[in-house]
Amino acid sequence: MTDARLSATPLPRPGALIPPWSGDMVPVTGGEVFVRYTPWVGPVTGRDDATPDDSPADAPRERALYVHGLGGASTNWTDLAALLAVRFDGYALDLPGFGQSAPPRRYSIHRHVQAVVDVLEWVAAQPGVGQGAPVHLVGNSLGGLVSVWVAARRPDLVATLTLISAAMPVYRVPAAFDRAITLVMLPGVPALAERRLAGVSPEERVRGLLQMCFGDPTRIPDERADEAIEEMRQRDEQPWAGQALTRSLRGLMTSYLRVGRANAWRMARSVRVPALVIWGDQDRLVDPRLAPRLAAVLPDARLQVQEGVGHLAMLEAPEPTARAVLALAEDVGAAAEVPAGRV
Repeated sequence: MTDARLSATPLPRPGALIPPWSGDMVPVTGGEVFVRYTPWVGPVTGRDDATPDDSPADAPRERALYVHGLGGASTNWTDLAALLAVRFDGYALDLPGFGQSAPPRRYSIHRHVQAVVDVLEWVAAQPGVGQGAPVHLVGNSLGGLVSVWVAARRPDLVATLTLISAAMPVYRVPAAFDRAITLVMLPGVPALAERRLAGVSPEERVRGLLQMCFGDPTRIPDERADEAIEEMRQRDEQPWAGQALTRSLRGLMTSYLRVGRANAWRMARSVRVPALVIWGDQDRLVDPRLAPRLAAVLPDARLQVQEGVGHLAMLEAPEPTARAVLALAEDVGAAAEVPAGRV
């Protein structure tokens, strides 16, 4: 384990907030999921009228897939994907039952893992620069746990692995979750929880999520909060929205009970691709003390702990997050260019 390096690559200048990227439905095992696409822009030139065609012929162009957490959606990656577009064609999926993706027949970690594997195969097969090459995989919270499983089982599809506050198994539940998790695990209670969620306004739910998920909720622009409220309203129109949250949480907790080869910590030990662990030291949902433990378990990992940041570093601190991800990709790319037999 080493400390994460931060890339010095010029990033797009901050300006007006961009809207969520557009996307399409992509077939996966048992259905289809919605995937947003952030096109590669190439290196920042400093010119306002520059286009990707102005980039050097040898400018790196790779692919990345972003996997959101419990209760999240592909829109969680809007700002980070825009920054990383200097190197990556970015793809962000809505896991089954979230965002614009229809629910699976049964919620489980395995279903989410299979969906991510299917989308990775689809991303790698897309024509153009990077076709057939492994993809940089970035996951947050539940998406981080899912990404560990994917990297362990299908290393041929993964170039690097970035885990942002990954929901690794813990046996001391955070205070913010303890009562809710206990209830959700009881038979029949998820249906009651779904009805209760339906009785809370989108504005109230978003305010509660901001307080719980961010180290400093005032960092979130009003426009992004308004987008989250509108997205919550749209989710409320989906008949499966409540069950997606409660039953995915139940599936997450059930996965924590797995032992042997199916345990996520053993999965992490078997990951062979270069990895990056990112955590906010004000994370109230997944204990920040797990950060060095996870980075130490992964065979080839670097660690970035962000001061004053909560559970969603890609939303709360997109630039330092982007610079750590870029540095990993740069270092892996540079190592691949070293001729065999030379150090």
